[in-house]
Amino acid sequence: MVDRQQLGADEMDIARTITDVVQQRRLPRRAAVLATTTGMVESGLRNLDYGDRDSLGVFQQRPSQGWGTREEILNPVYATGKFLDALIALPGWDTMAPGRAEQAVQRSGFPDRYAPREPAAAAIVDRFWTGPDNPTPPAAPGGGTEAVQAKTLCPDQGGSDVPRDPGQVDPTKLPPGFTLPDDVHQRAAVGFALGQLGKPYVWGAKGPNAYDCSGLMLASWAAAGVGIPAGTVSQVHAGHAVTSIQQVQPGDLLFIPGSLGTAQVPRHVGMYAGHGLIVDAYDTGTGVILEPLSAWTAKVVAIRRIADPDLPSPPPGGSPL
Repeated sequence: MVDRQQLGADEMDIARTITDVVQQRRLPRRAAVLATTTGMVESGLRNLDYGDRDSLGVFQQRPSQGWGTREEILNPVYATGKFLDALIALPGWDTMAPGRAEQAVQRSGFPDRYAPREPAAAAIVDRFWTGPDNPTPPAAPGGGTEAVQAKTLCPDQGGSDVPRDPGQVDPTKLPPGFTLPDDVHQRAAVGFALGQLGKPYVWGAKGPNAYDCSGLMLASWAAAGVGIPAGTVSQVHAGHAVTSIQQVQPGDLLFIPGSLGTAQVPRHVGMYAGHGLIVDAYDTGTGVILEPLSAWTAKVVAIRRIADPDLPSPPPGGSPL
């Protein structure tokens, strides 16, 4: 509980992502506090795929107002970068009174909501900030959508432990005759995930140049215009449960304990791509690869369907297991 707001693993993962993007861009800690404050107010630090009119994502940014496409806004790394671009374009942003900078970026109809949340946001940022503060830059740096690696924890958090057999499936090349699913959302999500084959695994990364296992799932479903939580421990509650491996469909998320998890708290996730294949960000030494579904079957502890062709898309967070 932070400032009367219940923050779970998903929300804290978003806060960590915001802080990491700020540090990757070498911006002052104050930028992370302002961005985190805004995320707390606008979405409760959730990656929402709905909002007022066409508002989306952590900062409730609107495609119609030039913040980006639906796909882009639903990627928290991109969304944070766009918020920071607008923030540092404000003269004196780092010395404005509490709430002023956030309102100048967001242009909210409720401008008094931001200032009271800044102390709680600062406490959250302190959990993830590493090293000294950065000076205020004399000019706005480039975009903030580069891959981000968390600096607060060791690597290989949630890496796979499924034994690999590259001779069974080419890890970075689709087999002859492979076809994408017909459903528009499944096609977009699976197609995006497969387009990342060969990219590196970086824990905490959500694209575009690197991914961890849950970051690849988040970015892939964002490409389909569907927001899901960040982090494996939250994604295991997204969408709705599929009770049998025989019922799996392309785009479904499959969860296994991985190198650090358990059956009750799985820490690795992959996507069923169809044709008996899983696509996942395996670990730091391997990156994004294809694996046979058969290699995962005995280890799968949960399957979640994000978008069912026969049902409306579920809200972020989905239903319980």
